[in-house]
Amino acid sequence: MSDRARDPPPERTDFEELEDADDLFPEPAATEESGPASLTAEDISTNSNGPKQDSQFDEDPEDLFAEATEEVSLDSPERDVLLSDGPSPAITPITPPTSVITPCLGHDDMFTHSSFDEIEEEEGGDLFDMHIAVSDPEKVGDGMNAYMAYKVTTKTPMSMFKRGEFSVKRRFSDFLGLHSKLASKYLHIGYIVPPAPEKSIVGMTKVKVGKEDQSSNEFVEKRRSALERYLMRTVKHPVLRKDPDVMQFLESSDLPRAVNTQALSSAGLLRMVNKAADAVNKMTIKMNESDAWFEEKQQHFENLDVQLRKLHASVESLVCHRKELSVNTAQFAKSAAMLGNSEDHTALSRALSQLAEVEEKIDQLHQDQANADFYLFSELLGDYVRLITAVKGVFDHRMKTWQKWQDSQMLLQKKREAEAKLQFTNKPDKLQQAKDEIKEVSPRLSDTWTQIVFI
Repeated sequence: MSDRARDPPPERTDFEELEDADDLFPEPAATEESGPASLTAEDISTNSNGPKQDSQFDEDPEDLFAEATEEVSLDSPERDVLLSDGPSPAITPITPPTSVITPCLGHDDMFTHSSFDEIEEEEGGDLFDMHIAVSDPEKVGDGMNAYMAYKVTTKTPMSMFKRGEFSVKRRFSDFLGLHSKLASKYLHIGYIVPPAPEKSIVGMTKVKVGKEDQSSNEFVEKRRSALERYLMRTVKHPVLRKDPDVMQFLESSDLPRAVNTQALSSAGLLRMVNKAADAVNKMTIKMNESDAWFEEKQQHFENLDVQLRKLHASVESLVCHRKELSVNTAQFAKSAAMLGNSEDHTALSRALSQLAEVEEKIDQLHQDQANADFYLFSELLGDYVRLITAVKGVFDHRMKTWQKWQDSQMLLQKKREAEAKLQFTNKPDKLQQAKDEIKEVSPRLSDTWTQIVFI
C-alpha cells in the first residue's frame, strides 16, 4: 500500500511505459545475432506504435537500407586500386636522383591522373605516352674547348615519330638552342615555354680544366637531371612537342650546332644589355591595364615568385646544413674508430668500434636525406621559380606589345594630321606620299592589337 501511495498521478504512466520499453533494446540485438531477418509482428510488443505500422514493415522489408547497401560497394574499382599489391597511383615512392621523373602510368591507372590536355588528346586519338631519359654524360675534348655530351633516349608509341625508341647525342648548347628557337616562335603569341637550365661558368670551368672530383660529379649529375626535366616539361606541352625543331632535336642524329649560346661572347654580352634595357623599360613604362583578370594574375605571380624564392633559399640552406652534418658525422665516426683501435681495454675498444659503425650508418642516412632534399625538393622549387620567370616574361612581352601599339597609334595620328595639313595647303605631290604612309602604318597597328588580344 505504501508503494502505491507513492505512485505518481496517472499522467506519469507514459514514463512507466518507457521504463518497460527498456526491454526492447535486447530484442534487436538478439535478432542481429540470429541473422538479418525482417521484422515480424511477434517481435513487437503491444506498447509500440500498433499493428498498423507492423504490417507496413512486413509489406516492404527491403526499403529500409536498400539504397545505402547499393551505394557502399566493397568491390568498387577505387578499392581494388587501393588494396592492390602494387604501389598506389596517388603516392609516388621516392626514387633515386637519376629517375626523378615519374614514369607514365598504364591504361588501368590513367583514370586517376587524367588531365584536360590528355582528355583532348584521347578524343583526338593520340594519347600522350612519352618518356625521355638523359644519361651517360661524357667529356669530349680537352682544355677549355672541352664540352659535355649527353645521351638522349626517347621511348614513345606515338604515331608522329618514326620509331618507338631512339637515342641521340646532344651537348648543353643544343638544349639552349632549342629553347631559343621555341621562345622566338611561341613567346609572342602567349605560350609559356619551359625554361632551359641556366649556364654555370664556374661549374663548367671546373669540369673542363679540373680533375674528376666529387664536386665536379655533383655538378654534372645536377645538370643531367635538370636537362631531363626540361625535355619532359617541353614534350608534355601539346603544341611544343609537335614543333619540327623539337622532333628534330629528339630524332635527328645530325643537328646543326646552336649559335649565340655562349655566355662569354658578343652575343652573351648583347643579351645582358638587352635584359638591362628591358628592366629599365619595365620600370619606366606604366601600362593602364583594362583587364582585371590580367592584373589579378600578374599580382598573383609576383607574390608567388617572392614566396617561392624565399622557400628555395631556405631549402638550399637546409641541404647545405645536412651535407655539413653528414661530413661532421663521418669525421666523428672515423675518430671513434681510430680511438677504438688504440684503446687497450677490450670492452671499451669494442664499444667504440660499435659506436663508429653506428655513426657511419647515420652518416649514410644524412647523405641520402640531403640528396633527396636536393633532387626531389630543392631542384623542383628551382624549376618552378624559373617557370614563373617564364610566365612573367609572357606578361612583360604583352606590356611591350601594348607599348608598341601605343607608339603606332601616336604615329598614325601624326600621319593623319600631316595629311590634313597637306590637304588644307593643297599640295597634291606630297599628299599621295602621306596616304601611302598611312596605309603602311595601319596594318601594323592592327597586327599589334591582334597580338595583345591573343596574349
